[in-house]
This record gives sequence, C-alpha cells and structure tokens, in this order.
Amino acid sequence: MMGGNMSKMMKQVQKMQSDMVKMQEELGGRTVEATAGGGVVKVVANGKQELVSVEINPEAVDPEDVEMLQDLILTAVNAALNQSRDMVTKEMSKLTGGLNIPGLF
Repeated sequence: MMGGNMSKMMKQVQKMQSDMVKMQEELGGRTVEATAGGGVVKVVANGKQELVSVEINPEAVDPEDVEMLQDLILTAVNAALNQSRDMVTKEMSKLTGGLNIPGLF
C-alpha cells in the first residue's frame, strides 16, 4: 500500500521538476523593463536576471554630473532585476502551489 503512494508521489515530483525546467526556459525568453529619471534611462532584463539592454537618452549625459547618470542606471538596473525576480517567483509558485522551496528559484 505504501509503495503505490510513494510511486505516485515520485511521479508527481518528476512532473513538477520537468514543468519547472520548461518554465525556467520560457522565463528566460520573457523580459521586463524598468526606467529611471522619467524614462531617460531604460533597462530590460530577462527571466534569468540577465540584462538584455540599457538605453540612455543623450539628454541624461551631463559631463558635469556623471554621478547622477550612475545613480539613474543603478536605479533602473535594480528595478528591472527586482521585477524579473518577482516575475519568476510568481510563475514558479503556480507550479509549486505556493510552496517556497529554498534554492529552487
């Protein structure tokens, strides 16, 4: 009796693992976008928390205030990476039923 339940549970775990691999591949192709400074800096990141692109409007480039541009870039990058992590967590929770499995994502 116990063996049948264990076998069924193992099949469910294997399916969940397979679904998660597929989801991770899909999320790698999805992107999020964040801006800073009213849109003068735009950053796009994918579901693998990789930066895909960085766009800087020429009007944001002030040789007298490089620190401001650096801050805008950091703000946009961090926002994009946070959005990417949130997207992955939300999508993966659909597969895990809301279980938070450490190290999974």
